[in-house]
Amino acid sequence: MVRALAKVTNTDWETAYIRLVMNGFAMGLMPNNSATFSATMRKNGFYRKAIPNTCPDCYTVADFAEDNPEGTYVLASNNHVVAVVDGDIYDMYDSSSVIPLFVWYREGDEPMEDEDEL
Repeated sequence: MVRALAKVTNTDWETAYIRLVMNGFAMGLMPNNSATFSATMRKNGFYRKAIPNTCPDCYTVADFAEDNPEGTYVLASNNHVVAVVDGDIYDMYDSSSVIPLFVWYREGDEPMEDEDEL
């Protein structure tokens, strides 16, 4: 969460971490709680959208990055988040095969959807 937040907000790791900690403290939750992360993303101008469920086990982070060569996104899976900026995946390991459930995006960067390809 911290790395993805830092990447998409153009801040350093420490600043991103403090944002999560402070929001978690204000909400009475841990900084890595999904509600804390969601509130932090919204406070930084992001909107959340579900990834279409037409192909739930085959649409990967790599597919999303290829389908969205421009824009700033954070993809969330069951237990991980990853930043995708201008089609490049930013993570601490190769998460290209992870199946995303949600995408966070800024206004004007709404992800492309091609139901026929999903």
